[in-house]
Amino acid sequence: MRKLVVSEFLQEEFLGVLRGGHEVVYDPDLYADRQRLLEEVAGAEAIFVRNRTYVDAEFVAAANRMKVVGRLGVGLDNIDMVACAAAGLEVIPAVGANAVAVAEYVMGAMLVLLRGVYAMTGSMVAGEWPRQGHAFGREAMGKTLGLVGFGSIARHVAARARGFEMRIVAHDPYLTVGDPAWLTAEQMDLEELLGCADVISIHTPLNEETRNLIDGAGLALMKPTAILINTSRGGTVDEVALAHALRTGGIGGAALDVFASEPLGPGPASRFAGVSNLLLTPHVAGNTIESVDRVARMIVNAVIEALGD
Repeated sequence: MRKLVVSEFLQEEFLGVLRGGHEVVYDPDLYADRQRLLEEVAGAEAIFVRNRTYVDAEFVAAANRMKVVGRLGVGLDNIDMVACAAAGLEVIPAVGANAVAVAEYVMGAMLVLLRGVYAMTGSMVAGEWPRQGHAFGREAMGKTLGLVGFGSIARHVAARARGFEMRIVAHDPYLTVGDPAWLTAEQMDLEELLGCADVISIHTPLNEETRNLIDGAGLALMKPTAILINTSRGGTVDEVALAHALRTGGIGGAALDVFASEPLGPGPASRFAGVSNLLLTPHVAGNTIESVDRVARMIVNAVIEALGD
């Protein structure tokens, strides 16, 4: 009987599938107890992680029988791919399983920030009628959507934005000029995109090339009415520069679901205090009832198959 470790949350339905033929160690908070985690992975043949379990060189050394790392999500920031490759560990992310959820989040955030009227409930309940200054929110139709990174999720966003009759422009240095994806968006360099887009959505991994990709200089290129949305990875946007741009009217609004430090914590969060044209959410853009089910089903089945069961 193979030993499997699940170090973060997994639905009972899929735990049941695993327990049908394996010894399963399940603790949704195991990631937080590093010493116990290293003890449990010794002898285990697979582990299921989200984004809070660090699969680094120390982990790989302790997991002396491990064959597969099932990532219940897409990002690989918490997984040392070089160390895994050197040890022959197969890493399986849930590519595409939460793309619809993220794309819908981007569209929802865009519409909320463009229209600017959805924070009036408190005033209305207080008996106010705050129409003055809020009757002139903007429409999406005819606006330019700039996608920084044009992979699977960005293309889902583009497909939905076309339904709103938006112009789609994109920047992705890893796509060749002749890639069929460019039939669905205008290709631009980053500076040109930042300067012309009304809404900019980030869809890049975090690496040395993309860290602080949108910094103070990039923000200065944007329209004062532009909206920035980041659902990709924290660290791709300079949060200090963004908070300054929002406070001083350098850009028109922003939505952040990812942060350089997660959980955000009171210190980093304080930089956003008092900024009204901002939406902050705790790395949940890819989490819907449907997508969480798709992710779990995909990874449980893929890991079982990879183990040869």
